[in-house]
Amino acid sequence: MILLVILISVLSLAFAWYLARQVLAADEGTPEMQSIASAIKEGAEAFLRRQNRTIFLIGLGVAALIFILYAAVRPPTPHDPATPMHMAVATTLAFMFGALCSGIAGYIGMFVSIRANLRTASAVRTSLNRALQLALRGGAVSGLFVVAMSLLGVGGLFFILSRFGVEAEKIPLLIVGYGFGASLVALFAQLGGGIYTKAADVGADLVGKVEAGIPEDDPRNPAVIADLVGDNVGDCAGRGADLFESTAAENIGAMILGAALASAAARANVHFAAGMLGVMLFPLVARAFGLVASIIGVMAVRTDEREDPMRALNRGYYITSVLALVGFAGATRWLLYAPERPNAWLLFFLCGLVGIATAQAFVYITQYYTEYRYRPVREIAEAAQTGPATTIITGMSVAMECTAVPTVVISLAILVSYVLGRRTGIDGAGLFGTAVATMGMLATAAYILAMDTFGPITDNAGGIVEMSRQPEDIRKKTDRLDAVGNTTKALTKGYAIGSAALAAFLLFSAYLDEVRNYGFPITSVDIARPEIWVGGLLGAMLVFLFSALAIRAVSKAAFYVINDVRAQFKEKPGILAGTERPDYRRCVDIVTRGALREMVLPGVLAVGMPIVTGILFRVTFHVGAEAVAALLMVGTMSGILMATLLNNGGGAWDNAKKYIEMGHYGGKGSPAHKAAVIGDTVGDPFKDTAGPSIHVLIKLLSTITLVMAPLFI
Repeated sequence: MILLVILISVLSLAFAWYLARQVLAADEGTPEMQSIASAIKEGAEAFLRRQNRTIFLIGLGVAALIFILYAAVRPPTPHDPATPMHMAVATTLAFMFGALCSGIAGYIGMFVSIRANLRTASAVRTSLNRALQLALRGGAVSGLFVVAMSLLGVGGLFFILSRFGVEAEKIPLLIVGYGFGASLVALFAQLGGGIYTKAADVGADLVGKVEAGIPEDDPRNPAVIADLVGDNVGDCAGRGADLFESTAAENIGAMILGAALASAAARANVHFAAGMLGVMLFPLVARAFGLVASIIGVMAVRTDEREDPMRALNRGYYITSVLALVGFAGATRWLLYAPERPNAWLLFFLCGLVGIATAQAFVYITQYYTEYRYRPVREIAEAAQTGPATTIITGMSVAMECTAVPTVVISLAILVSYVLGRRTGIDGAGLFGTAVATMGMLATAAYILAMDTFGPITDNAGGIVEMSRQPEDIRKKTDRLDAVGNTTKALTKGYAIGSAALAAFLLFSAYLDEVRNYGFPITSVDIARPEIWVGGLLGAMLVFLFSALAIRAVSKAAFYVINDVRAQFKEKPGILAGTERPDYRRCVDIVTRGALREMVLPGVLAVGMPIVTGILFRVTFHVGAEAVAALLMVGTMSGILMATLLNNGGGAWDNAKKYIEMGHYGGKGSPAHKAAVIGDTVGDPFKDTAGPSIHVLIKLLSTITLVMAPLFI
């Protein structure tokens, strides 16, 4: 089983390499297009180098802390899976390996995207279908690398530790550090990239569109290259690291619950055909089959010059979902079949179906709240006729409204999968059913990430076409692709929130199970006790404070950008006249330094809060494990709602602006358009910085508590 997972992962990486070569072999366009793309590439790579140095230093400090706490601070217990020194070494190395793999996966995705943008811009001059396929296949490199690297990491660690003679059911407790390492990198990558992209975007919009009255992506705007760089470092590297840690953490959490399920079943004389190992490795096998489905779905996408490109992408998604469902059925029948409970595998398969249906539901919900074809976005656009204030008021009402339906969907998914699991009659199968639903939802993760990366590639392609002064009909084609890209980015954020919500419940259950494995008898969290209630309150507060710091970071970094753009317009009056070239490099450097400086405080807060809470409540009230469980539980609930509000609200403001730019309510340059630009500017840090960072925060809280659980007991 483990060799099958490794084989499919390696083949998926090989196919990603094939797609990368195919994309990079495409035509590179005119010399002017190549010059613009080169500036974007240099800026993105410079930012990532600096960001990775910062993350490396923070990661070394956290790794040293993990080692010291496990080796010297925490007293050993009879329930430990290894000696204190072995646990310290294994957890620390797993943490560092997870961080390394996450960084590599994010970098590879961005490496291809900052080259696919130029090829897409060139291809759109002759064929919309060719441009669509290049952008999606460039995005698929990121999707396949992220999921395959995650599987290789977890599967490889499992294989290595099993060769050292570690009992299978104890291995997940030794590799939880892998998920934490991936989460740490994801948080800082998403935060840093999100702050960068929105600081540049806000600066470019406010000074360029509103003050100077020049179009978006106009080469006279000194911040335009920084804005295009930001699309890559935020939506490619950041989201890639985000979904990498999602798949890694959820695999490990499901393995912990799988070991508990198999042990409980054996005590009840129920034996799975593939044994405990089969139940534990089920998440990896199901995810591997999902990789195959995603490859076929990506290659099936094609369109013509008249069709809406979104329909072509949706067809590929439906193909991927159906094939993933078939693979999921095969994996459940193979690994979760028990002769004593012959219908158990079918009930678990239905749990996976619930997860896949939940993913589909989130796609439709996000489309409804963020596409200009539907009521919410059109309401915001209509409100823009009366100024920025009503634009923001209406947008906030939409943002708050859109938390309702996703909450109901998540609730139904958890309850239905739990009930289906319990109907197997196996002790602990209810919680494992929710884990299987999470696996189902993430079965199409590679294709979803390909659609997400499609967004910045097409956005950059539009910028390259605009700045290189291509004909208007070419710009209209890239506008069509860019509009679809905005939708796919919004869909991915909705998908990430839904998967984070299901995964957080899975990881919360895994945390309780891990605490029990260490001999602490915890079955529930009693928030009627004052100290436990306070732990939960701190979790809710963390989400709001983290969001405030992330949004404020964009404001501070944008301040540097706005001042530089204004200064360049004064220093070189010929810029606006088109006779002098702006200093793009200076603006890129300013926003890079600003973003990296501002990302540290919210990142350190997210990492430190659960550790400090657990140790403080353990020493003071002797309830460290329960207080952290309350922080995790309430923080997750608050985070799901806040992330949904920020992501969908920001997306709705953005597309309301685009709806007006299509000619409605006066079109570009009208008072309604200027009001919509203000609304879009307010929504930018919501949807691209704080919102995506919160669903990383949710999973970081889960992984850090899994790693630090022994210290809270």
